[in-house]
Amino acid sequence: MVDFSIDSTFQVKLDWMKDFVENKVRPLEYIYDYDFDAPFDTSNVALRKIVVRLQNEVKAQGLWAAHLPPHLGGHGFGAVKLTYMNEMLGLSAFGSVIFGCQGPDTGNSEILAMFGTDEQKRTYLQPLLDGEIFSTFAMTEPQGGSDPTNLQCVARRDGDDWVITGDKWFSSNARNAAFIIVMAASDPEAPPYERATMFIIPRDAPGFEIVRDIGFWTDAPNSGGHPWIRFNDVRVPDSARLGPIGEGFKVAQSRLGGGRLHHAQRNIGLVKHLIDLMAERAVSRFSGGKPIASNQAVQHTIAQSYIEWTQYRLLVLYTAWLFDQQMEHGSEGRKMISAVKAAMAKIAEDVVVRAVHLHGSHGLSNIMRFGHYLASALHEGAADGVTELHLGLVSKLFLRDYTPRLDSNLPGETTFLKKAWAQEKLQPLLDELGLTFEDGRASIETDLPEEKYNLRKGSIGA
Repeated sequence: MVDFSIDSTFQVKLDWMKDFVENKVRPLEYIYDYDFDAPFDTSNVALRKIVVRLQNEVKAQGLWAAHLPPHLGGHGFGAVKLTYMNEMLGLSAFGSVIFGCQGPDTGNSEILAMFGTDEQKRTYLQPLLDGEIFSTFAMTEPQGGSDPTNLQCVARRDGDDWVITGDKWFSSNARNAAFIIVMAASDPEAPPYERATMFIIPRDAPGFEIVRDIGFWTDAPNSGGHPWIRFNDVRVPDSARLGPIGEGFKVAQSRLGGGRLHHAQRNIGLVKHLIDLMAERAVSRFSGGKPIASNQAVQHTIAQSYIEWTQYRLLVLYTAWLFDQQMEHGSEGRKMISAVKAAMAKIAEDVVVRAVHLHGSHGLSNIMRFGHYLASALHEGAADGVTELHLGLVSKLFLRDYTPRLDSNLPGETTFLKKAWAQEKLQPLLDELGLTFEDGRASIETDLPEEKYNLRKGSIGA
């Protein structure tokens, strides 16, 4: 049975979290200047002290690093409960760090838990879960996006070592990371999904270079938390390999699904916040002597946004439930992960634009944060695979359950075909009761020569 309910004990935790996020976490982003990645900036000692202090409050509540599920050795509450938590964190760049569930560290901790050696877990996973270090996941490249079959960054075997050479793009948090998990082509001639291998590269490895800092539209030039990085013949031992040789794609897929779900969960909170802003503005702003909330167009905008948000939230909760059943790697799980990935970008874009319009000149000004929200929404449509790619995958997996009609060249719901099909199905019942179709004034089809409609006998309307 699909179940999204929350027990009373956990509801108490959520109530505490709601107050904590609103009154202690969200104030940070209005006071501290940052280029989107300040929560990770270990060089800002004063700010780090504040972050650590708040992290300790979260740990005391037993809500720290709740993303890693119990079947991977973590202390998570499951994906459904994490949904209720993450939607509260969607409004704050600081929130996920203070709760120990920030990307890309969440996905990196998952693959370390699943594929890491005992030594890798001691060196990287435990400090990551404890919030002592940060990490980067480097798969996307300048020329090929996140297409794992088009990797130009290569890993060349040299005795007991590997030599990594090539560029990676939009490598979130690389400047503050202690290590980078990089996906490189270890055998460019192998079948497309068997070419790559994962490696763990320490941030201070000789030959590692940050080519340029890159951010969103709203970040200043030469700033931002998503650098272009380069591996200049970086040498690492084979013990730095994460997972089997040639199975980098498999390792990547195991983390990307969870990452996409976490983004979608946080997006729930962001979209609801935008709707709240619209509602507040609608009842507060007067035009023609009455609040604009009395205008039908405004009512429709808010109602449409609320309905779409409710539908989207249920979509995410259902996908989270599939994760709790450990079905994320099956056909239904993969289909729904792509569905929420495609849905989150569209609803965020649509609702941001509606909120801007409803706020008028305020919405377009730099005294509001709508520009940042729109940039984030568009980012969600491109990161971890563009929306069009995920829509295609949803369609592909959905259509697997359908077979082409071979009995007719007409649509299955053609009325006269269905009439004949219905007659065939109902005739035994009428015979049992000693009735005819005419007795009940039925509307039946009397002329169905099979050669006329290209039918196969016995398959009418199937």
